[in-house]
Amino acid sequence: MNDSMAHPGEGIAPLGWLYWKTAASWVAATVIAILFLSSGIWKISDPHGWAVRLAQAKVPAVLSLPGALFFGITETVAGVLILVPRLRRWGALLASLLLVAFLIYFAIYFNELRGMDCSCFPWLKRVVGPGFFIGDGAMLALAVCAGVWAKRPESLRTAVLILSAVTVFALVSYGVAAVRQTGVRAPATIQVNGQPYSLEQGRHFLFFFHPGCSHCTDAAKRMSKMDWGDTKVVAIPVEQVQFAVGFLEETGLKAGVSLEFGTLGKLFGYTAYPFGVAIENGRGKTPLTGFEGAEPEETLRKLGLVH
Repeated sequence: MNDSMAHPGEGIAPLGWLYWKTAASWVAATVIAILFLSSGIWKISDPHGWAVRLAQAKVPAVLSLPGALFFGITETVAGVLILVPRLRRWGALLASLLLVAFLIYFAIYFNELRGMDCSCFPWLKRVVGPGFFIGDGAMLALAVCAGVWAKRPESLRTAVLILSAVTVFALVSYGVAAVRQTGVRAPATIQVNGQPYSLEQGRHFLFFFHPGCSHCTDAAKRMSKMDWGDTKVVAIPVEQVQFAVGFLEETGLKAGVSLEFGTLGKLFGYTAYPFGVAIENGRGKTPLTGFEGAEPEETLRKLGLVH
């Protein structure tokens, strides 16, 4: 008779355990979704700026822009998938693969990148160091938690539709950014070395830099060896303007200095230093965000700004 009777408390522990796992999965998924969506959408909305950051992180210049779009799309898709219970495991797997890839990459280049800004989230500043690996390790643990305690995935068609929608959004965003940065009418006159300076005629190259940026210093030293012909270079400090002249003296780059970053940066879609804009007869031709390897010399040659 005892075998057929339900005893008090039987079944409560398994049910409570199930609720606990579901709640933990939701909490972990929500945290990962917030982080990955903010990071991915930031990259999609500013692909040129992120191309600069990737190039600074030792990614080959030719791959920096495609890489920015790829990571932006992938992170955004992972953030969306992990929020949907029936797609959560796929989102968790995608997020985990990305995090493992980041950990391995930064471990390989740790000595070269140590201390470099690696902020992937708009509101959170991080640098490459021990804290970076702790942070990404914690995110990896959350992604695993979200996926392991989620239901079996289903509806591959929905996942493909999400991927397609995010990809279209990324390409449209890139197209808008590219159009906005090219063909822009430059101001007729700016102040260079405290004097009026005309951009209306001839070729000009605007170089946006930070005097304390090692990437800017390397780029300026390489550009100082180029044959600019009749192209005039204008250097525009983004910060620490008092060190602009010393920066030019140290690097050997022959250029005038303009302190109109606020106006020119906004007009030409400035993203992150180092950044350049080619101008011909008063109109912007193309932004330059690659300053590693053969760039920007290769692009400048194609544009006819250097020989």
